[in-house]
Amino acid sequence: MFLASLLIGLREGLEASLIVGILIAYVRKRGRDDVVPRIGWGVAIAIVGSLALGAILTFGAYGLSFQGQEIIGGLMSLVAVGMVTWMVFWMMRTGHRLKAELEGEAAEALALGSGWAIAWIAFISVGREGIETTLMLWGWAGQPEALLGALVGIGVAAGIGYLLYRGMVRINLGTFFAWTGAFLIIVAAGILAYGIHDLQEAAILPGPFSGHPITPTDLRTGEVLVGLTDGPHWLAAFPFGWAFDLSDSMDPSGLVATFLKGTVGFTPQMSWLEVTAWAIYLAEVMPRFLIRVHRNRVARMARLAAVATPAVADPVPAIAPVPADAALPATNGSSRPSLANAVPLRDAGLRRDDPAADLAIDERTSS
Repeated sequence: MFLASLLIGLREGLEASLIVGILIAYVRKRGRDDVVPRIGWGVAIAIVGSLALGAILTFGAYGLSFQGQEIIGGLMSLVAVGMVTWMVFWMMRTGHRLKAELEGEAAEALALGSGWAIAWIAFISVGREGIETTLMLWGWAGQPEALLGALVGIGVAAGIGYLLYRGMVRINLGTFFAWTGAFLIIVAAGILAYGIHDLQEAAILPGPFSGHPITPTDLRTGEVLVGLTDGPHWLAAFPFGWAFDLSDSMDPSGLVATFLKGTVGFTPQMSWLEVTAWAIYLAEVMPRFLIRVHRNRVARMARLAAVATPAVADPVPAIAPVPADAALPATNGSSRPSLANAVPLRDAGLRRDDPAADLAIDERTSS
């Protein structure tokens, strides 16, 4: 849980730090240092609001029944998956123009005069990241290592954001958000599986806890069928039984099981509905994400190539042909044309060092 929550805090914290850094840099560039404290107020209120939401979800659920707690947990997990998926694709789609969009919004806010509108932008932007982080980590609220990992990740993100703002470090943000985005998609698949499990325990979705006749069971022992071959026929446990049960060989509270649960969403005992939802989510979302990453990389290379390519010089204009009926310059009795009446070379589209220039003069004088 520590590693997963650390990366979640790092990713979401760095997004928030970048937004705040862009806003502060813009208002200072416009000579409005008086607005910076108001941005700080917006950030502070957003942080307090996110913590308050986490406290309400954590302590407010204590007064509910077990079924009520599982329903709340399952629904919040589904909301978290939706927010994470949207934010990952939003960042990949708009990350390269995030600075321009924020500066445009900040310019409109400054035009209102007081600067509190920019504080509102900071509040909304940071609050969105805070709510997303809260929902993702809420399922691990009872595990101290998850909370510690999130705090460490957010602290590191704040430090990196400050160094980026001061220009003391440079990192490839496209690569960072691509890798962390892929990881968040895997984590979101696990959160989706947790949500399905909670809703099955609450009897909202059918599954191993529903009982006979919905749950496939062994008629002799009454145990829930497991896997592919357990039962009277192949796939008898599908879709409302257990996909696998490794509880006898793997301690659910052990280090390996905890690590797998916090990274890929694996638990020693999972239902077919959990595994199916996990697999479908990854099969649908991950390829789309990788395609988006590839398109962004191609577009970035194209922009770099356009900047690096030198401007092509204008081609030499074509030599204008000399009309056959063109008037000949006066010769003044000599075999050489008069310079006074000669057609300038540039008017004919010719250059003095072009051999065709001499040819044009010879054709005019020979006739």
